[in-house]
Amino acid sequence: MTHRAMTVLLRRVALAFILTAFFSFPCIAGENPPFIFGLLLVGPYNDHGWSQAHFEAGEYVQTKLPNCKMIYIDKVNPADRPGITITQLVDDMVEKRARFIIANSDDMKDGIREAAKLHPEIHFLHISGDDVLTAKAPPNLSNLMGRMEYGKMMAGFVAAMTSQTGKIGYLGPLINEETRRLAVSCYLGARHAWEKIRGKNPNDLVFQVNWIGFWFNIPGVTSDPTQVSQHFFDTGYDVVISGIDTTEAVVVAQQKRNQGKNVWAIPYDYVGACEAASQACLGVPYFNWGPHYSEFIQASMNKTWKQSWIWAGPDWKDINNKDTSAVGFQAGVVLPGPIKEKLQAFITQLGSNEINLFTGPLAYQDGTEFLKAGEVADDKKIWYMKQMLKGMAGQSSAK
Repeated sequence: MTHRAMTVLLRRVALAFILTAFFSFPCIAGENPPFIFGLLLVGPYNDHGWSQAHFEAGEYVQTKLPNCKMIYIDKVNPADRPGITITQLVDDMVEKRARFIIANSDDMKDGIREAAKLHPEIHFLHISGDDVLTAKAPPNLSNLMGRMEYGKMMAGFVAAMTSQTGKIGYLGPLINEETRRLAVSCYLGARHAWEKIRGKNPNDLVFQVNWIGFWFNIPGVTSDPTQVSQHFFDTGYDVVISGIDTTEAVVVAQQKRNQGKNVWAIPYDYVGACEAASQACLGVPYFNWGPHYSEFIQASMNKTWKQSWIWAGPDWKDINNKDTSAVGFQAGVVLPGPIKEKLQAFITQLGSNEINLFTGPLAYQDGTEFLKAGEVADDKKIWYMKQMLKGMAGQSSAK
């Protein structure tokens, strides 16, 4: 056997093992077989972050649409699954009768687009992509993202209301338009609280962004988020806001509090992210994918599917309503009552548009104009955030 043939064989064996180990197989016997949907998760299904939020959304769908069954594969990334492609995984899901497939990471954009072209009879949903906007998507592919910008504004607001040093650290993943706009949203929320609510000098607010290089730690590839978090806390930062998929920031904050340090953290993505370190957690902005997953899958089942690009915001009547709100903020048990009250007032003002933090004048980090005085950013300008803003420290580009 040639080296090439052996490599192909080994990859097929590896793929077969992954599918056997990580698929949840539904029963498809009987006169009314279930509608099967597949879920590709970039990280572990139980990461207390991004991937777990998606996994639990799949479970939500199964409760709301009883004849639906989920199959899934987690850890779909080059480090955990070297040599395995998105199209291979999709092919196998289709063989297992999946009729609707969700890819939950921006990193899967090219692969899921190719898979959708290869399977025009299947409906696909890509999370955080923009192929529909750019007209690259085939007709059977849609995009969905939550307006986490609001959740991040709340996180920044709470951080600045709490900080005693005025030094807020932001633990960033990789650098792209999505991660820039979320970091910017945090900064704008923090700046508003610092200046408008606390009446502090804007020059005394430090907002430092340190990027690790991916959505979660990959030893030997990314910076270690535990060490980055520790460095923040050891150099005077008393609140760290996480932008990565996993909970290192709040875990380290809890360790530091156990050592007597007056520090806090704000994790990301998942409503239950505070559970492991509740005494250090000020709260968590989180995604709630279940309602929109249900709508997309129901439309596919009913043959009323229409290609769409959806940037779903909070239900301002109740941002923590699990049946209606795509984005929420769960306040931590240690968040003082007076700050909770001010946070609620801030949320009300965001929802009524009494406050729009994406209003000029705002400048990019290099001093060029982002928004002129009085100008309000439209969705496109926010979505394609070119740089971080003046007043923020850290890189705007990976170059």
